[in-house]
Amino acid sequence: MRLLLAGGGTGGHVNPLLALAELLRAEGHEVIALGTKEGLEQRLVPERGFDLETVPRLPLPRKLSPGLMSFPFRLFAAALKVRNLIRDREIDAVVGFGGYASAPAYLGARFARKPIVIHEANAIAGFANRLGAKFTRHRAIAFANSNLKGGTLTGMPIRKELIEGANSYDVGQARVELGLDPMLPTLLVTGGSQGAKSINDAVIAALPDLGNAGIQVLHIVGEKAGLEETNTPGYLRLAYCNRMDAAIAASDLAISRAGASTVSEFAAAGLPAVFVPYPVGNGEQRHNANTFVAAGGAELCEDRDFNARYISERVIPILSHKATLKKMSDAARTTGILDATERLRDLLYVAVNTGSHD
Repeated sequence: MRLLLAGGGTGGHVNPLLALAELLRAEGHEVIALGTKEGLEQRLVPERGFDLETVPRLPLPRKLSPGLMSFPFRLFAAALKVRNLIRDREIDAVVGFGGYASAPAYLGARFARKPIVIHEANAIAGFANRLGAKFTRHRAIAFANSNLKGGTLTGMPIRKELIEGANSYDVGQARVELGLDPMLPTLLVTGGSQGAKSINDAVIAALPDLGNAGIQVLHIVGEKAGLEETNTPGYLRLAYCNRMDAAIAASDLAISRAGASTVSEFAAAGLPAVFVPYPVGNGEQRHNANTFVAAGGAELCEDRDFNARYISERVIPILSHKATLKKMSDAARTTGILDATERLRDLLYVAVNTGSHD
């Protein structure tokens, strides 16, 4: 088959797209990605050896404005471009992961009368997937508490090498490879692909207390943070980590935003976490973490309450108690879905084999 996978912008849209793309390619199918010129897909998709087609980035204006009035026409034009792409490249089906490229993809597939599959990464569906849900019953959800009605729980597609690596690594070896002390309890800090200033500031302020407690920190600050990389005893700071399998394997606990990919990766690897949901938007990150938190694998702290004092009073005691970490790790694994990519692939096959474009 020849398949068009649409998504992009943040890692939460690009990473599951690539996970499915790699599985489909391994099974002999041709995969073309659809994104925008501004998102992470511009770099990540070609790096993995896939063709990337682009459509204009079309954010939905939130207020009455000329942009809002012209939005339907710009969306329609982009959808026609996708319809022509589907016809020219003889695409058999379209899978969308949300984000700016997905709304034109769903409309283009509808115009071309091709099967559509939706994957909703967040517990709260965005505009593109709410639109796409009107055109198909093949709806995959990453979290059981998703508000996308009629969804099939597939979980979040995660690159196989990430989870296999994280679960098979020797902890000490992972730490040594990253330049950490193999014997010290390790805290992983990450704000996701965009970084998180509030998390970065709080962790940096808490470094003396963490050091005094004998805890080392692997701090991924984000490429846009403007913080220099450094490696001193007890503290390794990176702008970006391309070895997340080793980073997860090396760590006893994580402090993180609650993006869909991050939550799903930690659950699959059994890494306990303190989630600090992104405070802007429709609150989807808080909902993403709900199942994980309810199971006992994580704690949730609002961004406004997260500071150095919270780290000293809550995070350090958790990291200093092996039995608590073990209990949280076991709870985290109960919420992980390791075969999410295969589940989504199966849903795609059903859509294609039934010829369903409704």
